[in-house]
Amino acid sequence: MKDGLQTYELFAIKYARRDGWRADNFIGGDDDHSSAMPLDYYIWAARNSERSVVIDTGFNAEVAARRGRNILRCPIDSLRLVDIDPDAVTDAVITHLHYDHVGNFTLLPSACFHIQEPEMHFAAGRHMKHAHFAHHYEPDDVAAMVKMNFAQRVEMHNGPATLAPGIELIPVGGHTPGLQIVRVHTARGWVVLASDASHFYDNIEKGKPFSNVYHVEEMLEAYGTVYAAASSPQHVIPGHDPLVLDRYPAPTPELQGIVARLDVAPSNG
Repeated sequence: MKDGLQTYELFAIKYARRDGWRADNFIGGDDDHSSAMPLDYYIWAARNSERSVVIDTGFNAEVAARRGRNILRCPIDSLRLVDIDPDAVTDAVITHLHYDHVGNFTLLPSACFHIQEPEMHFAAGRHMKHAHFAHHYEPDDVAAMVKMNFAQRVEMHNGPATLAPGIELIPVGGHTPGLQIVRVHTARGWVVLASDASHFYDNIEKGKPFSNVYHVEEMLEAYGTVYAAASSPQHVIPGHDPLVLDRYPAPTPELQGIVARLDVAPSNG
C-alpha cells in the first residue's frame, strides 16, 4: 500500500441476458444489420481485507418478467460466489438509477448507497413525464431511494469523490445526467468500470454511441474521461458486453461464464 492507496480484487458477475442485434446498439444503427449482438447484465464487486464494495445492484425476477428479460440468478445472492456476504456490505455504488442498476437494494441491509445528486434530481423530476425517459426507470426504485435518503442511507455526490482509498467515483453524464463511472485500484493498475458510459467495447473503441442516450455530446466526451482514468485501454470494462466473460478469466472453473476477475490481465482479446 503506497501513500494510503489500497488494492482490490475486482469481479464482474453476470445475472441476466437479453438477445439483440448490432443495429439496435448504436445511434443510427449499424452497417451490419443481420448479426446478433446480445446484451449481458452485470453487477461488480471490489474486495480487499478491509472492505467489500458493490457496484450496482441489478433487477429482480418480477422486473425481468415484466420487461421480458432473461434473469439467470439473483445478483445480490450471487455475491456469495466471490465470498462476499451481502449482509456485511457497507457501501454500494449506484452508477445511475435505470432499472437494471438499482433494484434489489433491500437485500443489502447495511449498505450506504452512493449516487450522483443530478441523477436523483433527474429521476424524480419533470422529465419523467416523457415516456422516452421514464421507460428506463422503475418508479418504486426511485421512490425507495428517496426514502432511503430520509433514513440517512444515501450519500449524494455532486462531482468526483473518493469512496475509499483506491475507489473513486467520476461523473460523466451522457447516458443519463448523473451517470458515474467507478475507478478501482487493482494489482494490475487502475481499472475503470464504465457502466453505461459504454455498453459494449465497440461503443468506446469505435466512437459509436449507444442508442439509449440523454445527451449525445456528453456520451462522446465521456469516452475520453474513461480512457484518461484507466491505466490503459485494456483496463476499461464496458457495462453490458458479453465479451467481458470471454476476455477475463473466471475465479474458478465452475464460475466460467458467470464471474470474471477484472483485477488480472485479460487472457483473451
